[in-house]
Amino acid sequence: MQEKIISNRDLYRLPWTLPDNAISWLEPTAMCNLACDGCYRENAKNSHKTLEQVKHELDVFQSKRNTDCISIAGGDPLLHPQITHIVSEIKSRGLKPIVNTNGHALTPELLKKLKQAGVYGFTFHVDSRQGRPSEWRGKNEVELNELRYHYAKMLADEGGISCSFNSTVYEDTIQYVPELVKWAAKNIDIVQTMVFICFRHVVPTMPFDWYAGGKKVDWQTISYHSDTARKVDILSTDVLKKVREEYPDFMPAAYLNGTEKVDSFKWLLTERIGVKGGKIFGYAGAKFMEMVMMFNHLFSGTYLSYASPKTASMGRAALTFLWPFDKGIKKAAGKYFSNPFNIFRKVHMQSVMFIQPVDFMEDGRQSMCDGCPDITVWGDDLVWSCRLEEQKQFGTFLRSVTKQ
Repeated sequence: MQEKIISNRDLYRLPWTLPDNAISWLEPTAMCNLACDGCYRENAKNSHKTLEQVKHELDVFQSKRNTDCISIAGGDPLLHPQITHIVSEIKSRGLKPIVNTNGHALTPELLKKLKQAGVYGFTFHVDSRQGRPSEWRGKNEVELNELRYHYAKMLADEGGISCSFNSTVYEDTIQYVPELVKWAAKNIDIVQTMVFICFRHVVPTMPFDWYAGGKKVDWQTISYHSDTARKVDILSTDVLKKVREEYPDFMPAAYLNGTEKVDSFKWLLTERIGVKGGKIFGYAGAKFMEMVMMFNHLFSGTYLSYASPKTASMGRAALTFLWPFDKGIKKAAGKYFSNPFNIFRKVHMQSVMFIQPVDFMEDGRQSMCDGCPDITVWGDDLVWSCRLEEQKQFGTFLRSVTKQ
């Protein structure tokens, strides 16, 4: 049972839906140059889609889904020989191109080309279970902050590009999450978002049989499975509880619930306000998130996803003008204005997200993210990207049925 250390009544339920969402998920290739332990995609060579196929998938998105940005994922999209053309195509459609990458193939020269093509931001997946080259092999999550800083500084030096990081959270790495949150606070001027994704796999201790339609499936043929028992039920609230060991007042502002378990927190979003060096004045509340989403939708027609570095650096304006409308902003403003010397410091906003993928109910039902942003195209349909391999392998999503 999910521990109630927060209440959904105190948070803003993000208004994202299948046809009207902040994010959509494009996969131009399934080829990757690393082997992440928690990956849910088969690494496939010679899997690059043509530019025409990519355009068709963008057409499908735009015919079925209102969206703010396109997350270009995979595989690793930087391996696609036409990645700059893909970014340019997305930009030409009035959408934000976000490159989701492990960063291994990113060079300053490629970054310049991608910026010229119109890239809006990067999300770098960095954690200790990726099989990185020897320089980083054996490094724990905290030691990998050196690599994270390398990528963040690269984007900051180029200028005007949003910088995000995500990491998979395993049973033995959840201990490091508070240190990563602290590192992000110190670098709030060049890191706009941190995302932590709870590990999920099919494991032998699950009390289920698996079916594709009416046909039983050997669980060991499912691409994202582990042959040994592992903890696959880490919750977003577990991560929140761990972070509060370092930041007792750490307070999320918004969430997405589950399709089957409506009181779960599948996406848990925190927006904090601080200055370079690690000083955090406070956390935006539910009303702030509601204003951001509603005003962005009113004036641009989409719900906001990634904020630009320029927008994220407008923390002082938020504290000055929005405190009457939001309790969290008001509390942060009180701390900020209590020291007159703070007016000489640039104030930034930073998002911290905890994501809790599919949950398996006792009766076999699967609780997915209700209003999932990471929807991709399969054929001419929109499907969950985290379970795309089921469509590829079995032609349908798998059902889990409690063993008799």
